Amino acid sequence: MNSKAVSILDSTLRDGAQGIGISFSIDDRLQILALLDNLGIAYIEAGNPASNPKELEFFKRAEALELKNSKLCAFGSTRRKGIKAEEDASLSALIEANTPVCTIFGKSSRFHVEQVLETTAAENLAMIKESCEFIKSSGKELIYDAEHFFDGFKDDSAYAIETLKAAADGGADIICLCDTNGGAFPDEVSEILARVKCEINLPVGVHFHNDGGVAVANSIEAALAGAAHIQGTFIGFGERCGNANLSAIIPNLQLKLGVSCVPDKKLRLFRQTAEELAAVSNIDLDPSMPYVGKYAFAHKAGMHANGVLKASESFEHIQPRLVGNARWFPASEISGKAVILEKIKTIFPDISISAKEADEILAHVKAQEQSGYQFEGADASFELLVRRKMKPFLSFFELIHYNIHTVYAGGFTLSGATVKLKVNGAEELMAAEGNGPVNALDTAIRKGLEVFYPVLSTVKLIDYKVRVLDATDATASRVRVLITSSDGQNTFTTVGVSEDVVAASWKAIEDSIIYLLLRDKYDSKSEETL
Repeated sequence: MNSKAVSILDSTLRDGAQGIGISFSIDDRLQILALLDNLGIAYIEAGNPASNPKELEFFKRAEALELKNSKLCAFGSTRRKGIKAEEDASLSALIEANTPVCTIFGKSSRFHVEQVLETTAAENLAMIKESCEFIKSSGKELIYDAEHFFDGFKDDSAYAIETLKAAADGGADIICLCDTNGGAFPDEVSEILARVKCEINLPVGVHFHNDGGVAVANSIEAALAGAAHIQGTFIGFGERCGNANLSAIIPNLQLKLGVSCVPDKKLRLFRQTAEELAAVSNIDLDPSMPYVGKYAFAHKAGMHANGVLKASESFEHIQPRLVGNARWFPASEISGKAVILEKIKTIFPDISISAKEADEILAHVKAQEQSGYQFEGADASFELLVRRKMKPFLSFFELIHYNIHTVYAGGFTLSGATVKLKVNGAEELMAAEGNGPVNALDTAIRKGLEVFYPVLSTVKLIDYKVRVLDATDATASRVRVLITSSDGQNTFTTVGVSEDVVAASWKAIEDSIIYLLLRDKYDSKSEETL
């Protein structure tokens, strides 16, 4: 049992929604709410009910949910200057959102009070105290966010502390110090937090933005200095450079410093939750993100991989499984034999392979990468390479020829493809149009093969990348094509290389089809995987 605990507030649905390119529908927000609740996050901040009709509808629909672990928070500001708290529509909307917790923010910086709010220091203190009193009179739990606190403290520490005391006098349950501009450093954080704790007899929290690249470090330093509450967003996105990344903060605190943030068993959901949250947010999860990224425990160099296989702590700071992640050995030209052996065992756990066979496969990988192939991002093509080397399989089809044509007319471009294939001794000719030559070719091939292999109807090409390998050769350069396909449950990537972009695409498309057909064959017949 951890001896110390901090409460976590996730602001993905509020602060995170301010990130560039982020736009949540109401259904998206409800999905994210469920994901965060399942993690055991203490507080989930879900936006300002007074800001727009969509926010109001979200809170109405969220009322019907029974959260298992989290408390939902409505967010708003202190009352406007010159009016009573009970006359402020935004404060009333917080009450009407019917959440158990409200978060309100107010100004801590004299500069902001005078230059942005254009009011007096005394009026700002009254706004804070009266707004807190109004929220507390409704029986809500109240978190007070001291906006621009760290900058305000450095400019006028006495006034910044007065604003916190006003919130405390108004009945706030938690005081949160916000680094709104994201410019604070860890040494400042611990020093300022220590001074605040001497003045305020309430749980003190922190909220950091990542403009200086140290939001995670600041949050950890604050916890070590006595913060009892930490805010952030689960995978770090938010306005400008993002918010403190909770998927890194929580494991750092819980696994390394003994500070409890969520139930221990929930840490194993972190990788999956990060992927699902990114998918709902319509963004790609940074593969290099600590703890939850695909590359967080990837070992490409042969020496590193060999060390990890002998003793995981040699090149890993924690066991990947603790956060639901997994060790990954990308096959590449700098891989050693140990990496190749381990990767083959991961793909084919029941196979017996000799050191000589591993050497041959490694040599083949290096030769292929010398010619432009890249297998570290194309595991499906690597698996096929191993299958072809170890135990050649019968061909599912044979390409006789394909023809691509593109017509430009009236300001529009139309591509078409005809493909002739041989399947089980029979020839099949198919034509299709598409959005570009590669899409037309892919569509024609699948139409021709679906008659024989219906499973192909479940597969879609979801990503297509082209990289020029020899830029000095201009339009005669070799290109590498990476194609990612999905059958709705599994995603896999294949690679092709050629001086002709369509030929490179064909190789990647062919591998993707063969990979799926092999997997379908072995799955359906319960055969060995090799």
